[in-house]
Amino acid sequence: MDPQRTVRMNPGDGETSYARNSTFQSAEQIRMKPLIEEAVTELLRNSIHLPNSMVISDLGCSSGPSALNLVSTAVDAIQSQCLQLQKPPLELSLLLNDLPSNDFNSAVKHLVAFQQKRTVDKGEHGSSPLVVAGFVPGSFHGRLFTTASVHLVLSSISLHWLSEAPRDLVKNGIPMYAADEQLWQKTRPIVLDAYARQFRKDFLLFLESRAQEVVPGGRMILSLNTTEFPYPCNEPTQQTWDLIARILVDMAARGVLDKQKLNTFYIPLYATNQKEVKEIIEEQGSFTISKLQVHDGMNGVNKALISPKMLAYTLRAGFESMIVEHFGTSREIMDEFIRTAEQLISPALPETEIKMNPRCFLAMSLARKS
Repeated sequence: MDPQRTVRMNPGDGETSYARNSTFQSAEQIRMKPLIEEAVTELLRNSIHLPNSMVISDLGCSSGPSALNLVSTAVDAIQSQCLQLQKPPLELSLLLNDLPSNDFNSAVKHLVAFQQKRTVDKGEHGSSPLVVAGFVPGSFHGRLFTTASVHLVLSSISLHWLSEAPRDLVKNGIPMYAADEQLWQKTRPIVLDAYARQFRKDFLLFLESRAQEVVPGGRMILSLNTTEFPYPCNEPTQQTWDLIARILVDMAARGVLDKQKLNTFYIPLYATNQKEVKEIIEEQGSFTISKLQVHDGMNGVNKALISPKMLAYTLRAGFESMIVEHFGTSREIMDEFIRTAEQLISPALPETEIKMNPRCFLAMSLARKS
């Protein structure tokens, strides 16, 4: 697998699409709402002169209805603050970013609906901010916007995606995951160290890029996968890709996938922790940490909907593009992926599977130093 190949969520709105299988992502966006509202309040109330316009960016917006959730929360919060401060509504520019391979067509449809709702609100309430929007294709592991132009940066469950798989593993032929338990115990520390170093490199570059783009005093509200629980737990937790690897190993053992290809398959994704994040932010030095929170991914999720099938389709929506690119485009492979995932999850109830592969997220509120 090319260590620099792109990551793409399943497009469209069909049964296997990201739009239909992003329950955990949507719930995390709701949990981020108080952080966004608090950041907007501080951003506007601490300004000596209230700006006439603001630029808001969403990095890794993806597609489907969730693509507009974060910026919609920000727009509502800004409008509310302007009313409280008895100031005219600000002109707002929304810049939605994701990789060029993203399904922007789907995002455009929801953007049109978002704009239409704003027009209706203006007619009903007499005032509403002018909101213009655009898409900025590209990797957030680098510059995207002009210098000191962005007031508020938002990103939900995206920064755990790496710019590439760890080159040390690829170069030395060390698999991401080993089916043999004894071998896995020996190589796991090497694998995790390589992933941690790649995350550090990428997150430093992300912070350096945003430091140039965000105005002094501007804010960033970010959320990404973590291996930490929001409550004390003695159970060892796993990386997000561990479950994917177990599914693929099972398929390879039955001849559905090529075992040799499995040894060269890497998922460029790393679940970090608070300690790592704090150290990197402090090392880069351009932002202060206002808040760091660990969110339980099950909060706000209808547990009655959690089933082996639901979890299997969630995994497929997020990882299908990588799997078919590496192993082949046969629909049979992904159908077998679903069946295998359901079988592996079923023996231990979904709640147990989630405990070992936790849907936990690290959310942070950062302020650009003046």
